[in-house]
Amino acid sequence: MPRRDRSSEGSGGEGGHDGGGSLRWLLTYADMITLLMAFFIMMYSMSILNIAKFSKVAFSIRSGFGGVTPGQGKSVLGTSGQFSAKPSPITGDSAGVPWAVVQKVQRFVKEQELESAVRMYTDRRGLVISVVTDKFLFPRGAADLPPASHKVLRAIGDAIKDIPNDVQVVGHTCNLPISSNKYPSNLDLSTARAATVWHFLVGKCHISPERLSASGYGEFRPAAPNTSEKNRAINRRVEIVIVSNTGGNDETERQGQWTLREGSRVSH
Repeated sequence: MPRRDRSSEGSGGEGGHDGGGSLRWLLTYADMITLLMAFFIMMYSMSILNIAKFSKVAFSIRSGFGGVTPGQGKSVLGTSGQFSAKPSPITGDSAGVPWAVVQKVQRFVKEQELESAVRMYTDRRGLVISVVTDKFLFPRGAADLPPASHKVLRAIGDAIKDIPNDVQVVGHTCNLPISSNKYPSNLDLSTARAATVWHFLVGKCHISPERLSASGYGEFRPAAPNTSEKNRAINRRVEIVIVSNTGGNDETERQGQWTLREGSRVSH
């Protein structure tokens, strides 16, 4: 049998001209097309911007570096509901509340070194005295006042009991879920805490119940973003609002909250 000359058959090696060798360029071309497709998909996905998420990220970064949200000024809470970095101090009659009342509370806060726990500011409701609950008013997940909290509430009650303004007690929580048979939700817990403070101001400070109301908002009106434990501690608070007698908004009339007035709870 004659021996076949392999040199005459294209073996596909270097310089070969058969189909296998001539199609090698397709592999490189396919790889290049695949990489280009992946690149353009990546560029397209980066060009789609979720404004809401971007705003949250931008605000968190700005807050972390001590930035102030636009609209914040005299009050600790600005229009966005966030604590300003440097709220303007109250230096006179505020929201129809005499300067002497403001001074009395400020003096107590300074003497007791409670600046990190008690904040005073004004908003459209009136003069707000905001007290964080952790370690000052209530144990975590509870609405019973420990004896140590009486001194703070009594000082506030004594300062405001002789003025004619109505007073709102407003409870707030952070967004951590609560698991309790007694308090099925944060709304129930915040309302119970407000009611407890309401009863203290009436029973211990002898403030007329006709002047007082109590309500709870749960986690739905945070004072700071619930992005850290430090911020969540700020959000767990009770506000004692001395309602402006100059025609400000009455927050107890807003829909969706629970209100306690003269011991009865009704739903709006």
